[in-house]
Amino acid sequence: MAGVVVAILWVSALLAGAPVASPDAPAGPPAAQSIPAPVFTRAPAAASICDDPAVAAAVAAGDDEAVIVAAGGGMSFREAVVSGTAPCISLSDAARRWVVVNKQRPLSPLDYEPQGIVQVQGLQTFNAGVLRQDAAAALQQMAEAVETAGVGSLGQLSGYRSYDTQVTTYQENVARGGQAEAEVSSAKPGFSEHQLGLAMDLMPCGSGCGTLDDFGTSPEGQWVAANAWQFGFIVRYEQGHTPVTGYEAEPWHLRYIGPELARAYHEGGWHTLEEFFGLPAAPSYTG
Repeated sequence: MAGVVVAILWVSALLAGAPVASPDAPAGPPAAQSIPAPVFTRAPAAASICDDPAVAAAVAAGDDEAVIVAAGGGMSFREAVVSGTAPCISLSDAARRWVVVNKQRPLSPLDYEPQGIVQVQGLQTFNAGVLRQDAAAALQQMAEAVETAGVGSLGQLSGYRSYDTQVTTYQENVARGGQAEAEVSSAKPGFSEHQLGLAMDLMPCGSGCGTLDDFGTSPEGQWVAANAWQFGFIVRYEQGHTPVTGYEAEPWHLRYIGPELARAYHEGGWHTLEEFFGLPAAPSYTG
């Protein structure tokens, strides 16, 4: 009887024009519910290391190593520079250990002269064996360590070179080997790391001093390549990286960047300062 009543009601609704589902039809899907639109929020900008009072104070005091330590160490410092969260750090400041000089990045000013140049002690000297005081002290410690390790001794051929001296050096290289050869073996004036007072060319002096070309394969050179980072130095121009640095391999050319950065450079497996700081390659001069 109930079925008859339902059928009658269904027919009545149909005749009235109302949209009524058949009593035998399966139930339709439930009505869709509205879903709230997602709300996106912008992630907060990374904090600048320069906002740290300890970093700011060390920058103002000119204490490079303290700056890097306050930033969390060499790797944290590097990451801040590469990511752009270190606006108080300039890789163009010639007075800082982290300065990068190459064929695309000249010194400013071109005739820059560093402060605090001193004679390096403990090495045989064949030319201008002077460096900035911090680099000189570190090189002396490394020279002592070489002798303690029993692998020979170090000689220094060329440390700080002024702009005028680099003019002469570059011209001599051009006269000796031509322009193209000079540009992969020496820097133009105003583009040389030697002008920073942070770079030294070394020679092996175990049993009589050899030449620059002897250094890389000498016991002293091999020890330095493996251990220089412990004293804040890196081999600046390594084999196979001319497309980045613009220079042929110079295993004798040591560049001082300080203990914290040198440790990060070594542990990170870096081979050029350009790549370490995320800078473009500099195979040739601009202009």
